[in-house]
Amino acid sequence: MEEVISAIATAQGRGGVAVIRMSGRGALDVAKKMFSRKAEFAPNTMYAGEIDCGDFGDYGMCVYFRAPKSFTGEDVVEFHCHGGTEIARGVLARTLFFGARLAERGEFTKRAFLNGKLSLSAAEGMADMIDAESQAQVRAGYSLYTERLTEEGKRLQGLIKTCLAGVEADIDYPEEDLNASSRAETVRGLREVRASLGKLIEQYRCGRKIKAGVNVALCGRPNAGKSSLLNALLGYDRAIVSSVPGTTRDSVDGTLEIGGVRFNLTDTAGIRAGADEIEREGIRRAGNAIRSADLIVYLKEEGDGDFGFPAETPVIVVGAKCDLGKKSGCDLALSALTGEGIAELKRLMFERGYGRENDVFVLEERHYRAAKAACEAADEALAAAEGGLPPELYAEGMRRVWHELGSFSGETASEAVIAEIFEKFCVGK
Repeated sequence: MEEVISAIATAQGRGGVAVIRMSGRGALDVAKKMFSRKAEFAPNTMYAGEIDCGDFGDYGMCVYFRAPKSFTGEDVVEFHCHGGTEIARGVLARTLFFGARLAERGEFTKRAFLNGKLSLSAAEGMADMIDAESQAQVRAGYSLYTERLTEEGKRLQGLIKTCLAGVEADIDYPEEDLNASSRAETVRGLREVRASLGKLIEQYRCGRKIKAGVNVALCGRPNAGKSSLLNALLGYDRAIVSSVPGTTRDSVDGTLEIGGVRFNLTDTAGIRAGADEIEREGIRRAGNAIRSADLIVYLKEEGDGDFGFPAETPVIVVGAKCDLGKKSGCDLALSALTGEGIAELKRLMFERGYGRENDVFVLEERHYRAAKAACEAADEALAAAEGGLPPELYAEGMRRVWHELGSFSGETASEAVIAEIFEKFCVGK
């Protein structure tokens, strides 16, 4: 990591300010060749002056961060110039002319990870914040970025390491007859680790919904008011509304944010017998949307039978068109025409489709898989310890738990996993 890397750190296009970032030993030498300041650069100080862009110049700012007190842990220099596209490109080209090379995707953050400035899961949290499409995703990404998952992983690794020390003493010194006390301590430790891993695994259910959004299927018979409800929830006309039954023949989607969480709404085709070929295809797609939904909003009509919704999927039963009369056996009554009941429906959608947000920081499938693998290894080790089997048999399972937990921080992650994570970043981050 001796090379100086350089990239435009701000978004491409016109703007008020553009930032060109360099990192690596020699970054300050490049800056001195390009910036008009003749005196020494004090770290963490912003200087105003002329930036040499080759064929032209720009009046801007320059700041130097001395290693290791920088984002990457290396010497870092940033030029802050006017935000025109060609100005930023000119500054970047000049840094390359003086010896820097163009940074790869995510290379600044990767250097920060390799230099111990942040963990692998914190880097993923940063990416989640940048890519966030809802406030909940920003909050969850920030919890990950501030090392919450890494801290929990290290805490559990510490418990395993303490127990493992006792187990390995039993293996190495069987004549000391320490087995009974260390076995009891191991069982207690494994139970605590197992319980904590269960909580992390459960978190992923909320984390997945934060990242992908809560999938909501609006369903019912033709002309039940599904399209009108979709439009009322979104606040604009997304679906065609007609008194003719079967108008919606394909799924119509829209996105709504409630409490900072994204809800992906699907207005499905009305379910009925005797439909034509095109409408039957819409009904088939409606069935797919219902089966893959996290939440079903069912617009009930008087005399409706059982639609056979998936037993594990929460359902909100809505009596629509309440301005024309109330319906029995519903969770709430609403009118898309007058707006009555819409606020209550949103509250129920958040409550039943998402639940109460409680410091979620397990967002990535990688973390979920690692927690699951650690949990399975802990179960095996616990069963062996409780079953009175030799310590050699449960020691190996405990080592697997420790290894899986280390993937949160990146301590035990493979090079391929690390490369894949940083390839998701943009150039300049």
